[in-house]
Amino acid sequence: MSAFNSIAGRKVELEDTPFVIAEIGQAHEGSLGTAHAYIDALASTGVNAVKFQMHIADAESSIHEPFRVKFSLEDQTRMDYWRRMGFTLDQWKGLKEHCDAVGLEFLCSPFSNLSVDWLEEIGVGRYKIGSGEVNNFLILERIARTQKPVLLSSGMSSYAELDATVSFLRERNVRFSILQCTTAYPTMPEQYGLNMIGALCERYGVPVGYSDHSAKIETCIAATALGASVLEFHVAFDRRQFGPDSMSSLTLTETSQLVDAVRRIGKAMQHPIDKTNNDAFTELKQIFEKSLAINKDLALGHILTFEDLEAKKPKGYGIAASKFKEVIGKTLKFDKKKWDFLNPEDLI
Repeated sequence: MSAFNSIAGRKVELEDTPFVIAEIGQAHEGSLGTAHAYIDALASTGVNAVKFQMHIADAESSIHEPFRVKFSLEDQTRMDYWRRMGFTLDQWKGLKEHCDAVGLEFLCSPFSNLSVDWLEEIGVGRYKIGSGEVNNFLILERIARTQKPVLLSSGMSSYAELDATVSFLRERNVRFSILQCTTAYPTMPEQYGLNMIGALCERYGVPVGYSDHSAKIETCIAATALGASVLEFHVAFDRRQFGPDSMSSLTLTETSQLVDAVRRIGKAMQHPIDKTNNDAFTELKQIFEKSLAINKDLALGHILTFEDLEAKKPKGYGIAASKFKEVIGKTLKFDKKKWDFLNPEDLI
């Protein structure tokens, strides 16, 4: 199942499977110019969408927030950080227009009802729910009223919590997909949770994707091979740059490599091989398969043993090599020279 059926107004083709989202997040560090630079840079990587996070400080947080308070040398408090990360509504509209112009879908995670209001005015086509908002039924209610599709990150949620949120969305006829996600920055291999791709799909019967923070391209490649229909990962111009997610991000070069790889894997997943029919290999089998021959000069009346036999290319010039057991114990009707093919008319 595909989680998305359109990208910027066009139908998703097989080459667009999985749907790839590059998260700029906070990598712009509050610089509008840097945010636009990321859009231009990502437009050439082959991703389908870029994602931001809309943090309106006073609507979503307070001075009591403890998370990452001291991570920044520039900000005295977490509220200072959120205020520095914010853009005006008109600036957000400009970012959306830029994405439209370069053929990328603009996605943005809201963290307050006010940010949903802004995103509705901007004109988004769907919503991404971050791990910390899965239990925030107030914002989910606001989003549900838009009747737009939802991508739900499962990062910090138990099955019981996901069950409640899934029921909430289904009661409101909201179309949704779930992303396996581990809230750890960066995520270590023992935390990937790749097994959850199949488990979530089976439990909820919806498209399942993978939201990655490993900073490794193989993680999303593995997720694609396991059936993920959506991929999301953070990007940064350089993992050495300042920012809370830089060490958990892919570079632009790695992003291009990842997209190329998952497009090939995605196409492979769309074309399963049928091992009950190998008609496509008829010509090659004629070339590479072998016929029975003898490996020494043998006289008329010789009783063939295993030690007398060899198999030589091509197929069809003697008895099939697979039938060697039927030949052992048979008597030669004619003298045969070393490396002659062995045919039914040679045997009694």
